[in-house]
Amino acid sequence: MPKTGKTTSKRAPKRATAQNAKRKITEVQALENIRELLAYIGDDPSREGLLETPKRIVKSWDKLFGGYKQRPQDVLKTFVEGSCEEMVVLKDIEFYSTCEHHLQPFFGTISIGYLPNGRVLGISKLARLVEVFARRLQIQEKLVAQIADSLMETLHPHGVMVVCKAKHMCISSRGIEKHNAVMVTSAIRGAFKKLEVRSEFLEMIK
Repeated sequence: MPKTGKTTSKRAPKRATAQNAKRKITEVQALENIRELLAYIGDDPSREGLLETPKRIVKSWDKLFGGYKQRPQDVLKTFVEGSCEEMVVLKDIEFYSTCEHHLQPFFGTISIGYLPNGRVLGISKLARLVEVFARRLQIQEKLVAQIADSLMETLHPHGVMVVCKAKHMCISSRGIEKHNAVMVTSAIRGAFKKLEVRSEFLEMIK
């Protein structure tokens, strides 16, 4: 007769709870963690050239990841006066972001178009919206979707389209090391799903 008994299985590691994931790290802890990472890569965090490096990194993060302290609603001021029915486009908005997979920079341009529905934005607000989401740990596909969805939710236009072209250091400085590769992604909402509207936008951002 076959042997019977309890089967055993490896228990999956506990997932971090939302509370643990949002645990507040002090600046002192962050500085010490960076020193440990400098030691991990094989350098000496106590040598003269690296003494101030942890502080410089933390200070740079205030800019690089400043998007976590902003909300789209904070920058998207809309206007009824001056509204139009024609497409509004802002193209080639420069951005710099950080890949959430390897903590490597990616950068390029983003072009945004929308069809107003009674309200418009100050043109600089589109560039500010890009900054809100680019200044976070990101992937390019999510970046364009967040921009498009925020405009749909706040402005309620007939449609939105966002196109992003970017170079990624994670594929040029490591991995397959392809230096000239450019990744292109888009997010299409509402009226821009119609071929003629989408074609007009693409023609305008050439």
